[in-house]
Amino acid sequence: MTPEHLDVLIIGAGLSGIGAAYHLQHGCPGKRFALLEGRADLGGTWDLFRYPGVRSDSDMHTLGYSFRPWDEARAIADGPSILKYLRDTATAYGIDRKIRFHHRVVAARYSSADARWTVDVVRGDTGEALQLTCDFLLGCTGYYRYDEGYTPKFAGTERFGGRIVHPQHWPADLDYAGKQVVVIGSGATAVTLIPAMAETAGHVTMLQRSPTWISSLPTNDPIAHKLRRWLPEAAAAAAVRWKNILFQLGIYQTSRRRPQVIKRLLRRALERQLPAGYDIDTHFTPRYDPWDQRLCLAPDGDFFKAIRRGRASVVTDEIETFIETGLRLKSGVDLPADIIVTATGLNLLLFGGIRMFVDDEEVPVSARKTYKGLMLEGVPNFAFAIGYTNASWTLKADLTGEYVCRLIKHMDAHGHRQCVPVNDDASMSERPLLDFGAGYVLRSLATLPKQGSRAPWRLRMNYPLDLLALRLGSVTDDAMRFSNPPRASAGA
Repeated sequence: MTPEHLDVLIIGAGLSGIGAAYHLQHGCPGKRFALLEGRADLGGTWDLFRYPGVRSDSDMHTLGYSFRPWDEARAIADGPSILKYLRDTATAYGIDRKIRFHHRVVAARYSSADARWTVDVVRGDTGEALQLTCDFLLGCTGYYRYDEGYTPKFAGTERFGGRIVHPQHWPADLDYAGKQVVVIGSGATAVTLIPAMAETAGHVTMLQRSPTWISSLPTNDPIAHKLRRWLPEAAAAAAVRWKNILFQLGIYQTSRRRPQVIKRLLRRALERQLPAGYDIDTHFTPRYDPWDQRLCLAPDGDFFKAIRRGRASVVTDEIETFIETGLRLKSGVDLPADIIVTATGLNLLLFGGIRMFVDDEEVPVSARKTYKGLMLEGVPNFAFAIGYTNASWTLKADLTGEYVCRLIKHMDAHGHRQCVPVNDDASMSERPLLDFGAGYVLRSLATLPKQGSRAPWRLRMNYPLDLLALRLGSVTDDAMRFSNPPRASAGA
């Protein structure tokens, strides 16, 4: 049976996939496409995570799409609101009708002779194996594993008499009201979970090996509110978006160039929000500079409010072993717990673990460089969306969708059926893909592709520069090779 053929296949129906679908049908309206989603619903991250308090760690004026601005008063939104926004967006543009759920892509094979991908799919609901073909493949799978989070090996877990939970797989039946809860970890998930759980738990303790930089922002953006009163809706949305983009970029650049300035600002904010005499040096002064790892966000200072009210506390120590009643720390202290939450991080998995082949040779992803942060060296007619680590994911995902449309239109206009980035610069040095100190990144660097030391092989974490390069710059350069292989035979 001849596989169904489409012009473009988008893998993933989360934040990136829905945005890519919009750009494709807006920028290339004649193209036939579909979104293949391995899960039963759209939304990706925002459908997967169900832990208490789950929310954005970026403002929604930049995490929302440029083509459908976020119009609610809250700039920092909870997970259900974001999921509703994604569903409403998919419905508003008819994208929901293009999604094929329970379609998990396991392999993709490119033929240079035919300038065509053959995609192997397994139906999660029926177990059926099927194939689709396409001219262009766009990966919008995010970059971490959905089936498991990261949990270090802890001694004595089998002795613990309570319940151990990882936030990535939050059980719907977990009752923590009045219970003693210990959250292991100090990253964004822990900082989100703790104030939410502290509302009804007996007490919540954050157990950290070392501190994390945490800042506060208001949930509602007062400047955005004023701009909406003064300006037309579209102008206000654009102004708020750019205000936040430039603010984020300014904080990041200052953190890299003058970290002591940002440290002082963060310290002063901590002193205002924590009880008098609190040991900030031990519990809230990291060993690294701001933005060596992502800056955690506490909307309206909710994390610090939980501490001031005595509903939450912080312990900086290491785990010796789990015991029947909780945890024994290396300091010799026993930390009692009814429930232990291992907010210990994520596992990265680029391209959703899909095996890729070009002309029957498997692509060694970790040995390839990324082109413009959205294509892969030596892999034709393929692009992927990967967001910024220092700003909202959607900013880069939007640019990626636009760029792919421009590239496809250029190929159509010039009769090209194949495009492939090729690196001929033997003098260019190689760097890790992500220059970021987070544990989930450091654990996975060996499996990720690389970046080069200069354009177009360098992955820039700078939206204004990417805007110039990807929205306004040429899609042709010395590294991009176009060709026109003969078309497959009729019926193929």
